[in-house]
Amino acid sequence: MKFKENEMIELEKLEHLYQSVQWSGYTNHRVKMEKMLEGSLWWCACWIDQELTGLIRVVGDGVSIIYVQDILVNPKYQRQGIGSRLFKIMMNRYASTIRQIVLLTDDEQKTHQFYTSLGLKSLDEVHAKGFVHYNFEK
Repeated sequence: MKFKENEMIELEKLEHLYQSVQWSGYTNHRVKMEKMLEGSLWWCACWIDQELTGLIRVVGDGVSIIYVQDILVNPKYQRQGIGSRLFKIMMNRYASTIRQIVLLTDDEQKTHQFYTSLGLKSLDEVHAKGFVHYNFEK
């Protein structure tokens, strides 16, 4: 298992990873897939042999805020510590220099347990409110 930061990834390998978790928001739009890494502040990929098995991707200004845009692990490699390791690599890089590390995710018990195990808090726990506008048509 190898973790590589900010190394370009072949489009087909990215598509395969996103398809494995059924995230069609990118895979249905090839142009988005082609631009997503170059528009990111930082990313880290997990490789087992030549297979892309996991990815965390961050956007932001790199000074006051970062947003964890994507963190995903191919289902056949889940529950092996890859997602946790990717997240910890990101936290080691940014936690001491960034004021806000933000992430939006599904409201499922397993997701809540995963992120709280990594030290994140839900907005209600820190007396905050979040707002979002999704445009699923684009």
